[in-house]
Amino acid sequence: MSNPYQQALGQTLIDRSIRERIVLVGVIFDGHDEEETDESLDELARLIDTAGADEAARMTQRRAAPDPTFFIGKGKVQELKELCLAVDADTVVFDNELSPGQQYNLEKLLGRTAIDRTAVILDIFAQNAHTLEGKAQVELALLRYKLPRLRRGISEAMSQQGAGIGSRGPGETKLEVDRRRIQDKIAKLSRDLKHLHENRREQGKSRARSGLGAVSIVGYTNAGKSTLLNHLTHAGVLAENRLFATLDPTTRRLALPGGEPVLLSDTVGFVKRLPHGLVESFKSTLEVAVLSDLLIHVVDSTAVDPESQIHAVHEVLQEIGAGPVPELLVFNKADLAPETAQRLLSQNEGSVAISAVTGEGIDELLRTIGDRMRAISVVVELLVPYDRGDIVASVHREGEVVSTSNEEEGIRIRARLGDASIGRLAQYVISQQKGSL
Repeated sequence: MSNPYQQALGQTLIDRSIRERIVLVGVIFDGHDEEETDESLDELARLIDTAGADEAARMTQRRAAPDPTFFIGKGKVQELKELCLAVDADTVVFDNELSPGQQYNLEKLLGRTAIDRTAVILDIFAQNAHTLEGKAQVELALLRYKLPRLRRGISEAMSQQGAGIGSRGPGETKLEVDRRRIQDKIAKLSRDLKHLHENRREQGKSRARSGLGAVSIVGYTNAGKSTLLNHLTHAGVLAENRLFATLDPTTRRLALPGGEPVLLSDTVGFVKRLPHGLVESFKSTLEVAVLSDLLIHVVDSTAVDPESQIHAVHEVLQEIGAGPVPELLVFNKADLAPETAQRLLSQNEGSVAISAVTGEGIDELLRTIGDRMRAISVVVELLVPYDRGDIVASVHREGEVVSTSNEEEGIRIRARLGDASIGRLAQYVISQQKGSL
């Protein structure tokens, strides 16, 4: 698993030994306009730049529906071939998802590699996966993408892995061997990730028992999530001005203005039309958002269409089961686009505008997080015996103490606590009230 990209796909995606020249292809379907398509192609250009390639040219076609053979019309394919020759392009990248058959037919007619947006995103993830779990998730997604695209005559690289006595049945073709090996690898990776998922679940239960609230930072890729985490917690997470710089979640402890601590986690960035297979493979990593008490949804105020990015994030959150989790919209980079940030603020009640780089609005953000966490917490009264100083200390550690008083039977404490803490301290709870004093 040291190189999941090579193991899973060999030479079928972007060749990073050179700076490839890429022709981008977009199709304008009914109900969509040229501006929308151009914006999507601009994002695709940023994706291929992140993958290590350059845009040489782009082509668009207006169609009512995809051509079943080539996705675009056969005449347009010939025009595309001529364009590739004119600009000396190595690869063609479609902004839309290609079927295995369409990809094969395009490559046969064009005489060069043809891939889609999904393949580019998978390629980027393959470059940026560093942890054991991240590499396994990427490799699983790559193999699922590869399996239906296997054809006779493919590179020998895959067939040379694991060959030996007993490894094949009589009369099996190379294609069948390749397919079986990929299926076996998918099954193994799925088992490994299930085990890692169970471990993550146990870690989540352990954190829940600690009584600390869980807050996750989500948002479109390159919105500034890692920069915000670093600003708030000094986490030291790599924060680059590039897409998908962060794949592996990072969790740090954060003290809110009222003194109550929470666990703050960064997550992988989302993008429009994030491949379903990738979402499926990364579900265990993304589960940190599902198990959160509050989502900090970071939005790039400088984006061409921030509303569409918000919608894209919401689609992924729904897909992973995090739709019901309370959300706080945070419009980042307000120092670079103050007018847009103010417009978005006025359109989204309860939101906050910040700059994770300069610190503008951070104090308001922390106060708002504190208010939102208190709103979903429970105010309880506890009566703790005088000889249980450990319980008093844990209440102070896990929640926000509102008041204390000395009673004949013990110390009466009024505090905001999470459900896990209340459950653990149930024998000392004498009353409780949701969300407010």
